[in-house]
Amino acid sequence: MEHFKLKLWVCISEQFDGKVIVEKIIESATGKKPEILQMDLLQSELRKHIDGRKYLLIMDDVWNEDHEKWVNLKRLLMGGAKGSRILITTRHQRVAETFDTISSYALGQLDDQSAWLLFKNMAFRGEKSEKNSKI
Repeated sequence: MEHFKLKLWVCISEQFDGKVIVEKIIESATGKKPEILQMDLLQSELRKHIDGRKYLLIMDDVWNEDHEKWVNLKRLLMGGAKGSRILITTRHQRVAETFDTISSYALGQLDDQSAWLLFKNMAFRGEKSEKNSKI
């Protein structure tokens, strides 16, 4: 991960709005919500942050299957340096296919022990598990 100059994380969810997605990407890059309202200016602002830079963009929880909408967004993201990557998480195989991905990887369900370990690590951040054994 250290070889990416810019790491971006954007939650997409069910509603697809290209302007909102661009705003979220800019906010992820800068740490603040853009004050720009016009889409053409937002696009220019986005390019300022990604053009020529090697970035990793994670678009989380994507639901929209409309290929044309994604093609338009993908065009905006093509200015990054060689080696830039876009990782998409989705619940739907058709969404993954919409993106013309190199390959998709279907995650299986966690077993109970792995789920509990993940929960403890996230909830207690390294505290001793004996303290929290009543959960």
